[in-house]
Amino acid sequence: MTTRRQFVQAATSLAAAGLPFASRAQANPDVARIILGFPAGGTVDALARRVADRLRGNYAPSVVVENKPGAAGQIGIITLRDSNPDGSSLLLTPSSMLSIYPFTYPKLQYKLEDVAPVSVGAYINHGLAVGPAVPESVKTLKDFLAWAKADPARANFGSPGAGSMPHMIGVLLGKFANVELKHIPYRGAAPGVVDLLGGQISAFCGPIGDFLQYSRAGKLRVLAIAGKTRSAFLPAVPTLRELGHPLTVREWYGFFLPGKARPEAVRRASAYLQPVLGNPEVVEYGKQFGLEIQPSTAPALADLLQADADEWRRLIKQVGFTAES
Repeated sequence: MTTRRQFVQAATSLAAAGLPFASRAQANPDVARIILGFPAGGTVDALARRVADRLRGNYAPSVVVENKPGAAGQIGIITLRDSNPDGSSLLLTPSSMLSIYPFTYPKLQYKLEDVAPVSVGAYINHGLAVGPAVPESVKTLKDFLAWAKADPARANFGSPGAGSMPHMIGVLLGKFANVELKHIPYRGAAPGVVDLLGGQISAFCGPIGDFLQYSRAGKLRVLAIAGKTRSAFLPAVPTLRELGHPLTVREWYGFFLPGKARPEAVRRASAYLQPVLGNPEVVEYGKQFGLEIQPSTAPALADLLQADADEWRRLIKQVGFTAES
């Protein structure tokens, strides 16, 4: 069985190999797709569509975004795994599906060797927001936790999927504060935020980009973010650590090819993604969604995934977290 360390070494060697590009017929599929494990409308979908626009006519004559929501993002990875490894299928996924799920789902249908790292797409901070189901007098995280403790029937939070990083943030916050917060999983952030705005759930933990327009309009209150420092997108919102909760995490979105992709396919995908993700217009576009768009090499993404997986394995074992928590 391949270890995660061997996975990183293989990915690094694959990307660094000085092999020639494939023939034009192999390298330029007529139609390429970017697979997402979530529905349209969220931050990861916004990034995928902008990248697809920039790749179209260059990487392939046609580049489309294919949403495959379900199983908390797992279906997207399974779809990539079963795709032709010729470079015509890319996956854009949050890191949770690869760095956390292997330790929270006992019967995961994929393994790290089923994906080949290509490039980081963007970094994102997660935050906890409350909506109209929570009284207007609740203005801080301390207020919310006190309210949740006093009204356990309404003490709930949604997340983009069971076992995801936002799910884990909410569970750990509840443990730290000794407050039981019932988890309500969604098939992505967009439908969860709709329910938050409609008052069907009390709180939602997810990418801050999904909160920005509603926070600025006064429809949602973002109480805290999970990053190391405050976000430039929400400078008035404190971090969890500032508020006394020992939790600091930041998620990334990464591009991957099928695990069986040839070295030249990975090199080619990386070569086309780098200028797209580094384009100032694309970087500026990402800011409206709370995205810090920043490409990487394939080996750097492999190392990042390895480090995250090692850290989450340790933390999950420590707190006994599962996708059903």
